Amino acid sequence: MKKITIRELRNRGSEVVERILAGEHLMVTRDGHAVAELRPTQREPLEVSALLEHWHALPKIDGKALQRQIDDLMEPGI
Repeated sequence: MKKITIRELRNRGSEVVERILAGEHLMVTRDGHAVAELRPTQREPLEVSALLEHWHALPKIDGKALQRQIDDLMEPGI
């Protein structure tokens, strides 16, 4: 885990937040001692109703047409 000082956090707060959003975990130090950890928060789970709404909005797939397209792209004998 990389370390940053409180001064760096204060002076470059936006940059630090961008690093955290990119997945980085940081240890904040004061006078050389660790005082806090910064890490991305976990995403909140979607409600079942939202998942179903997304699922119903997906385009319909014609399985046979998809298989034909795959067969057309594949070399014979594979």
